[in-house]
Amino acid sequence: MSKPISSIMHRVVSPASMDDSVEEVEAQMQTHQVSSAPVYDSDGVVLGILTATDLLRFHASGRDAKTVKAWEICTYRPIEVAPDASIAEVAELMLAHKIHHVVVMQGRSMVGIVSSLDIVRLFLDRNMT
Repeated sequence: MSKPISSIMHRVVSPASMDDSVEEVEAQMQTHQVSSAPVYDSDGVVLGILTATDLLRFHASGRDAKTVKAWEICTYRPIEVAPDASIAEVAELMLAHKIHHVVVMQGRSMVGIVSSLDIVRLFLDRNMT
C-alpha cells in the first residue's frame, strides 16, 4: 500500500455550492452514485464535505431538506492529503480521525476524494486475485 492515494482517488463528479439545498445535493449524490460531495464557498474554496453519514443524521433530525443548505450540515474542514500521500498513510489518518472520506488537494485545488470503501476495495482486489 505504498502506492500514491491518487491511484485510487475519484475525481469530483458531484460538487455542491454551500447554498445548495440538502435535497439538491442528495439528488446529485444519488445520480452519480457517490457517498460524498465537496461543498464549495462562493470563492470556489472547499468549505467542507457532505457525506452519507451527514445525511443520515440530518434525516433523523426531521428537518426539511428543501430549506436547509449544504453548509449547515456538512463536515467542515475535511482532512486533506496530497496526491502523492501513500495509501497506507491515508488509511492511518482515517483511522486516527475516525472518518470515512478525505479530500485530495493539489495546492489549493481539490483534485479528488477517497473513501474508506476505496481502500477496502483495493485490499480485496489484491487479496482475492
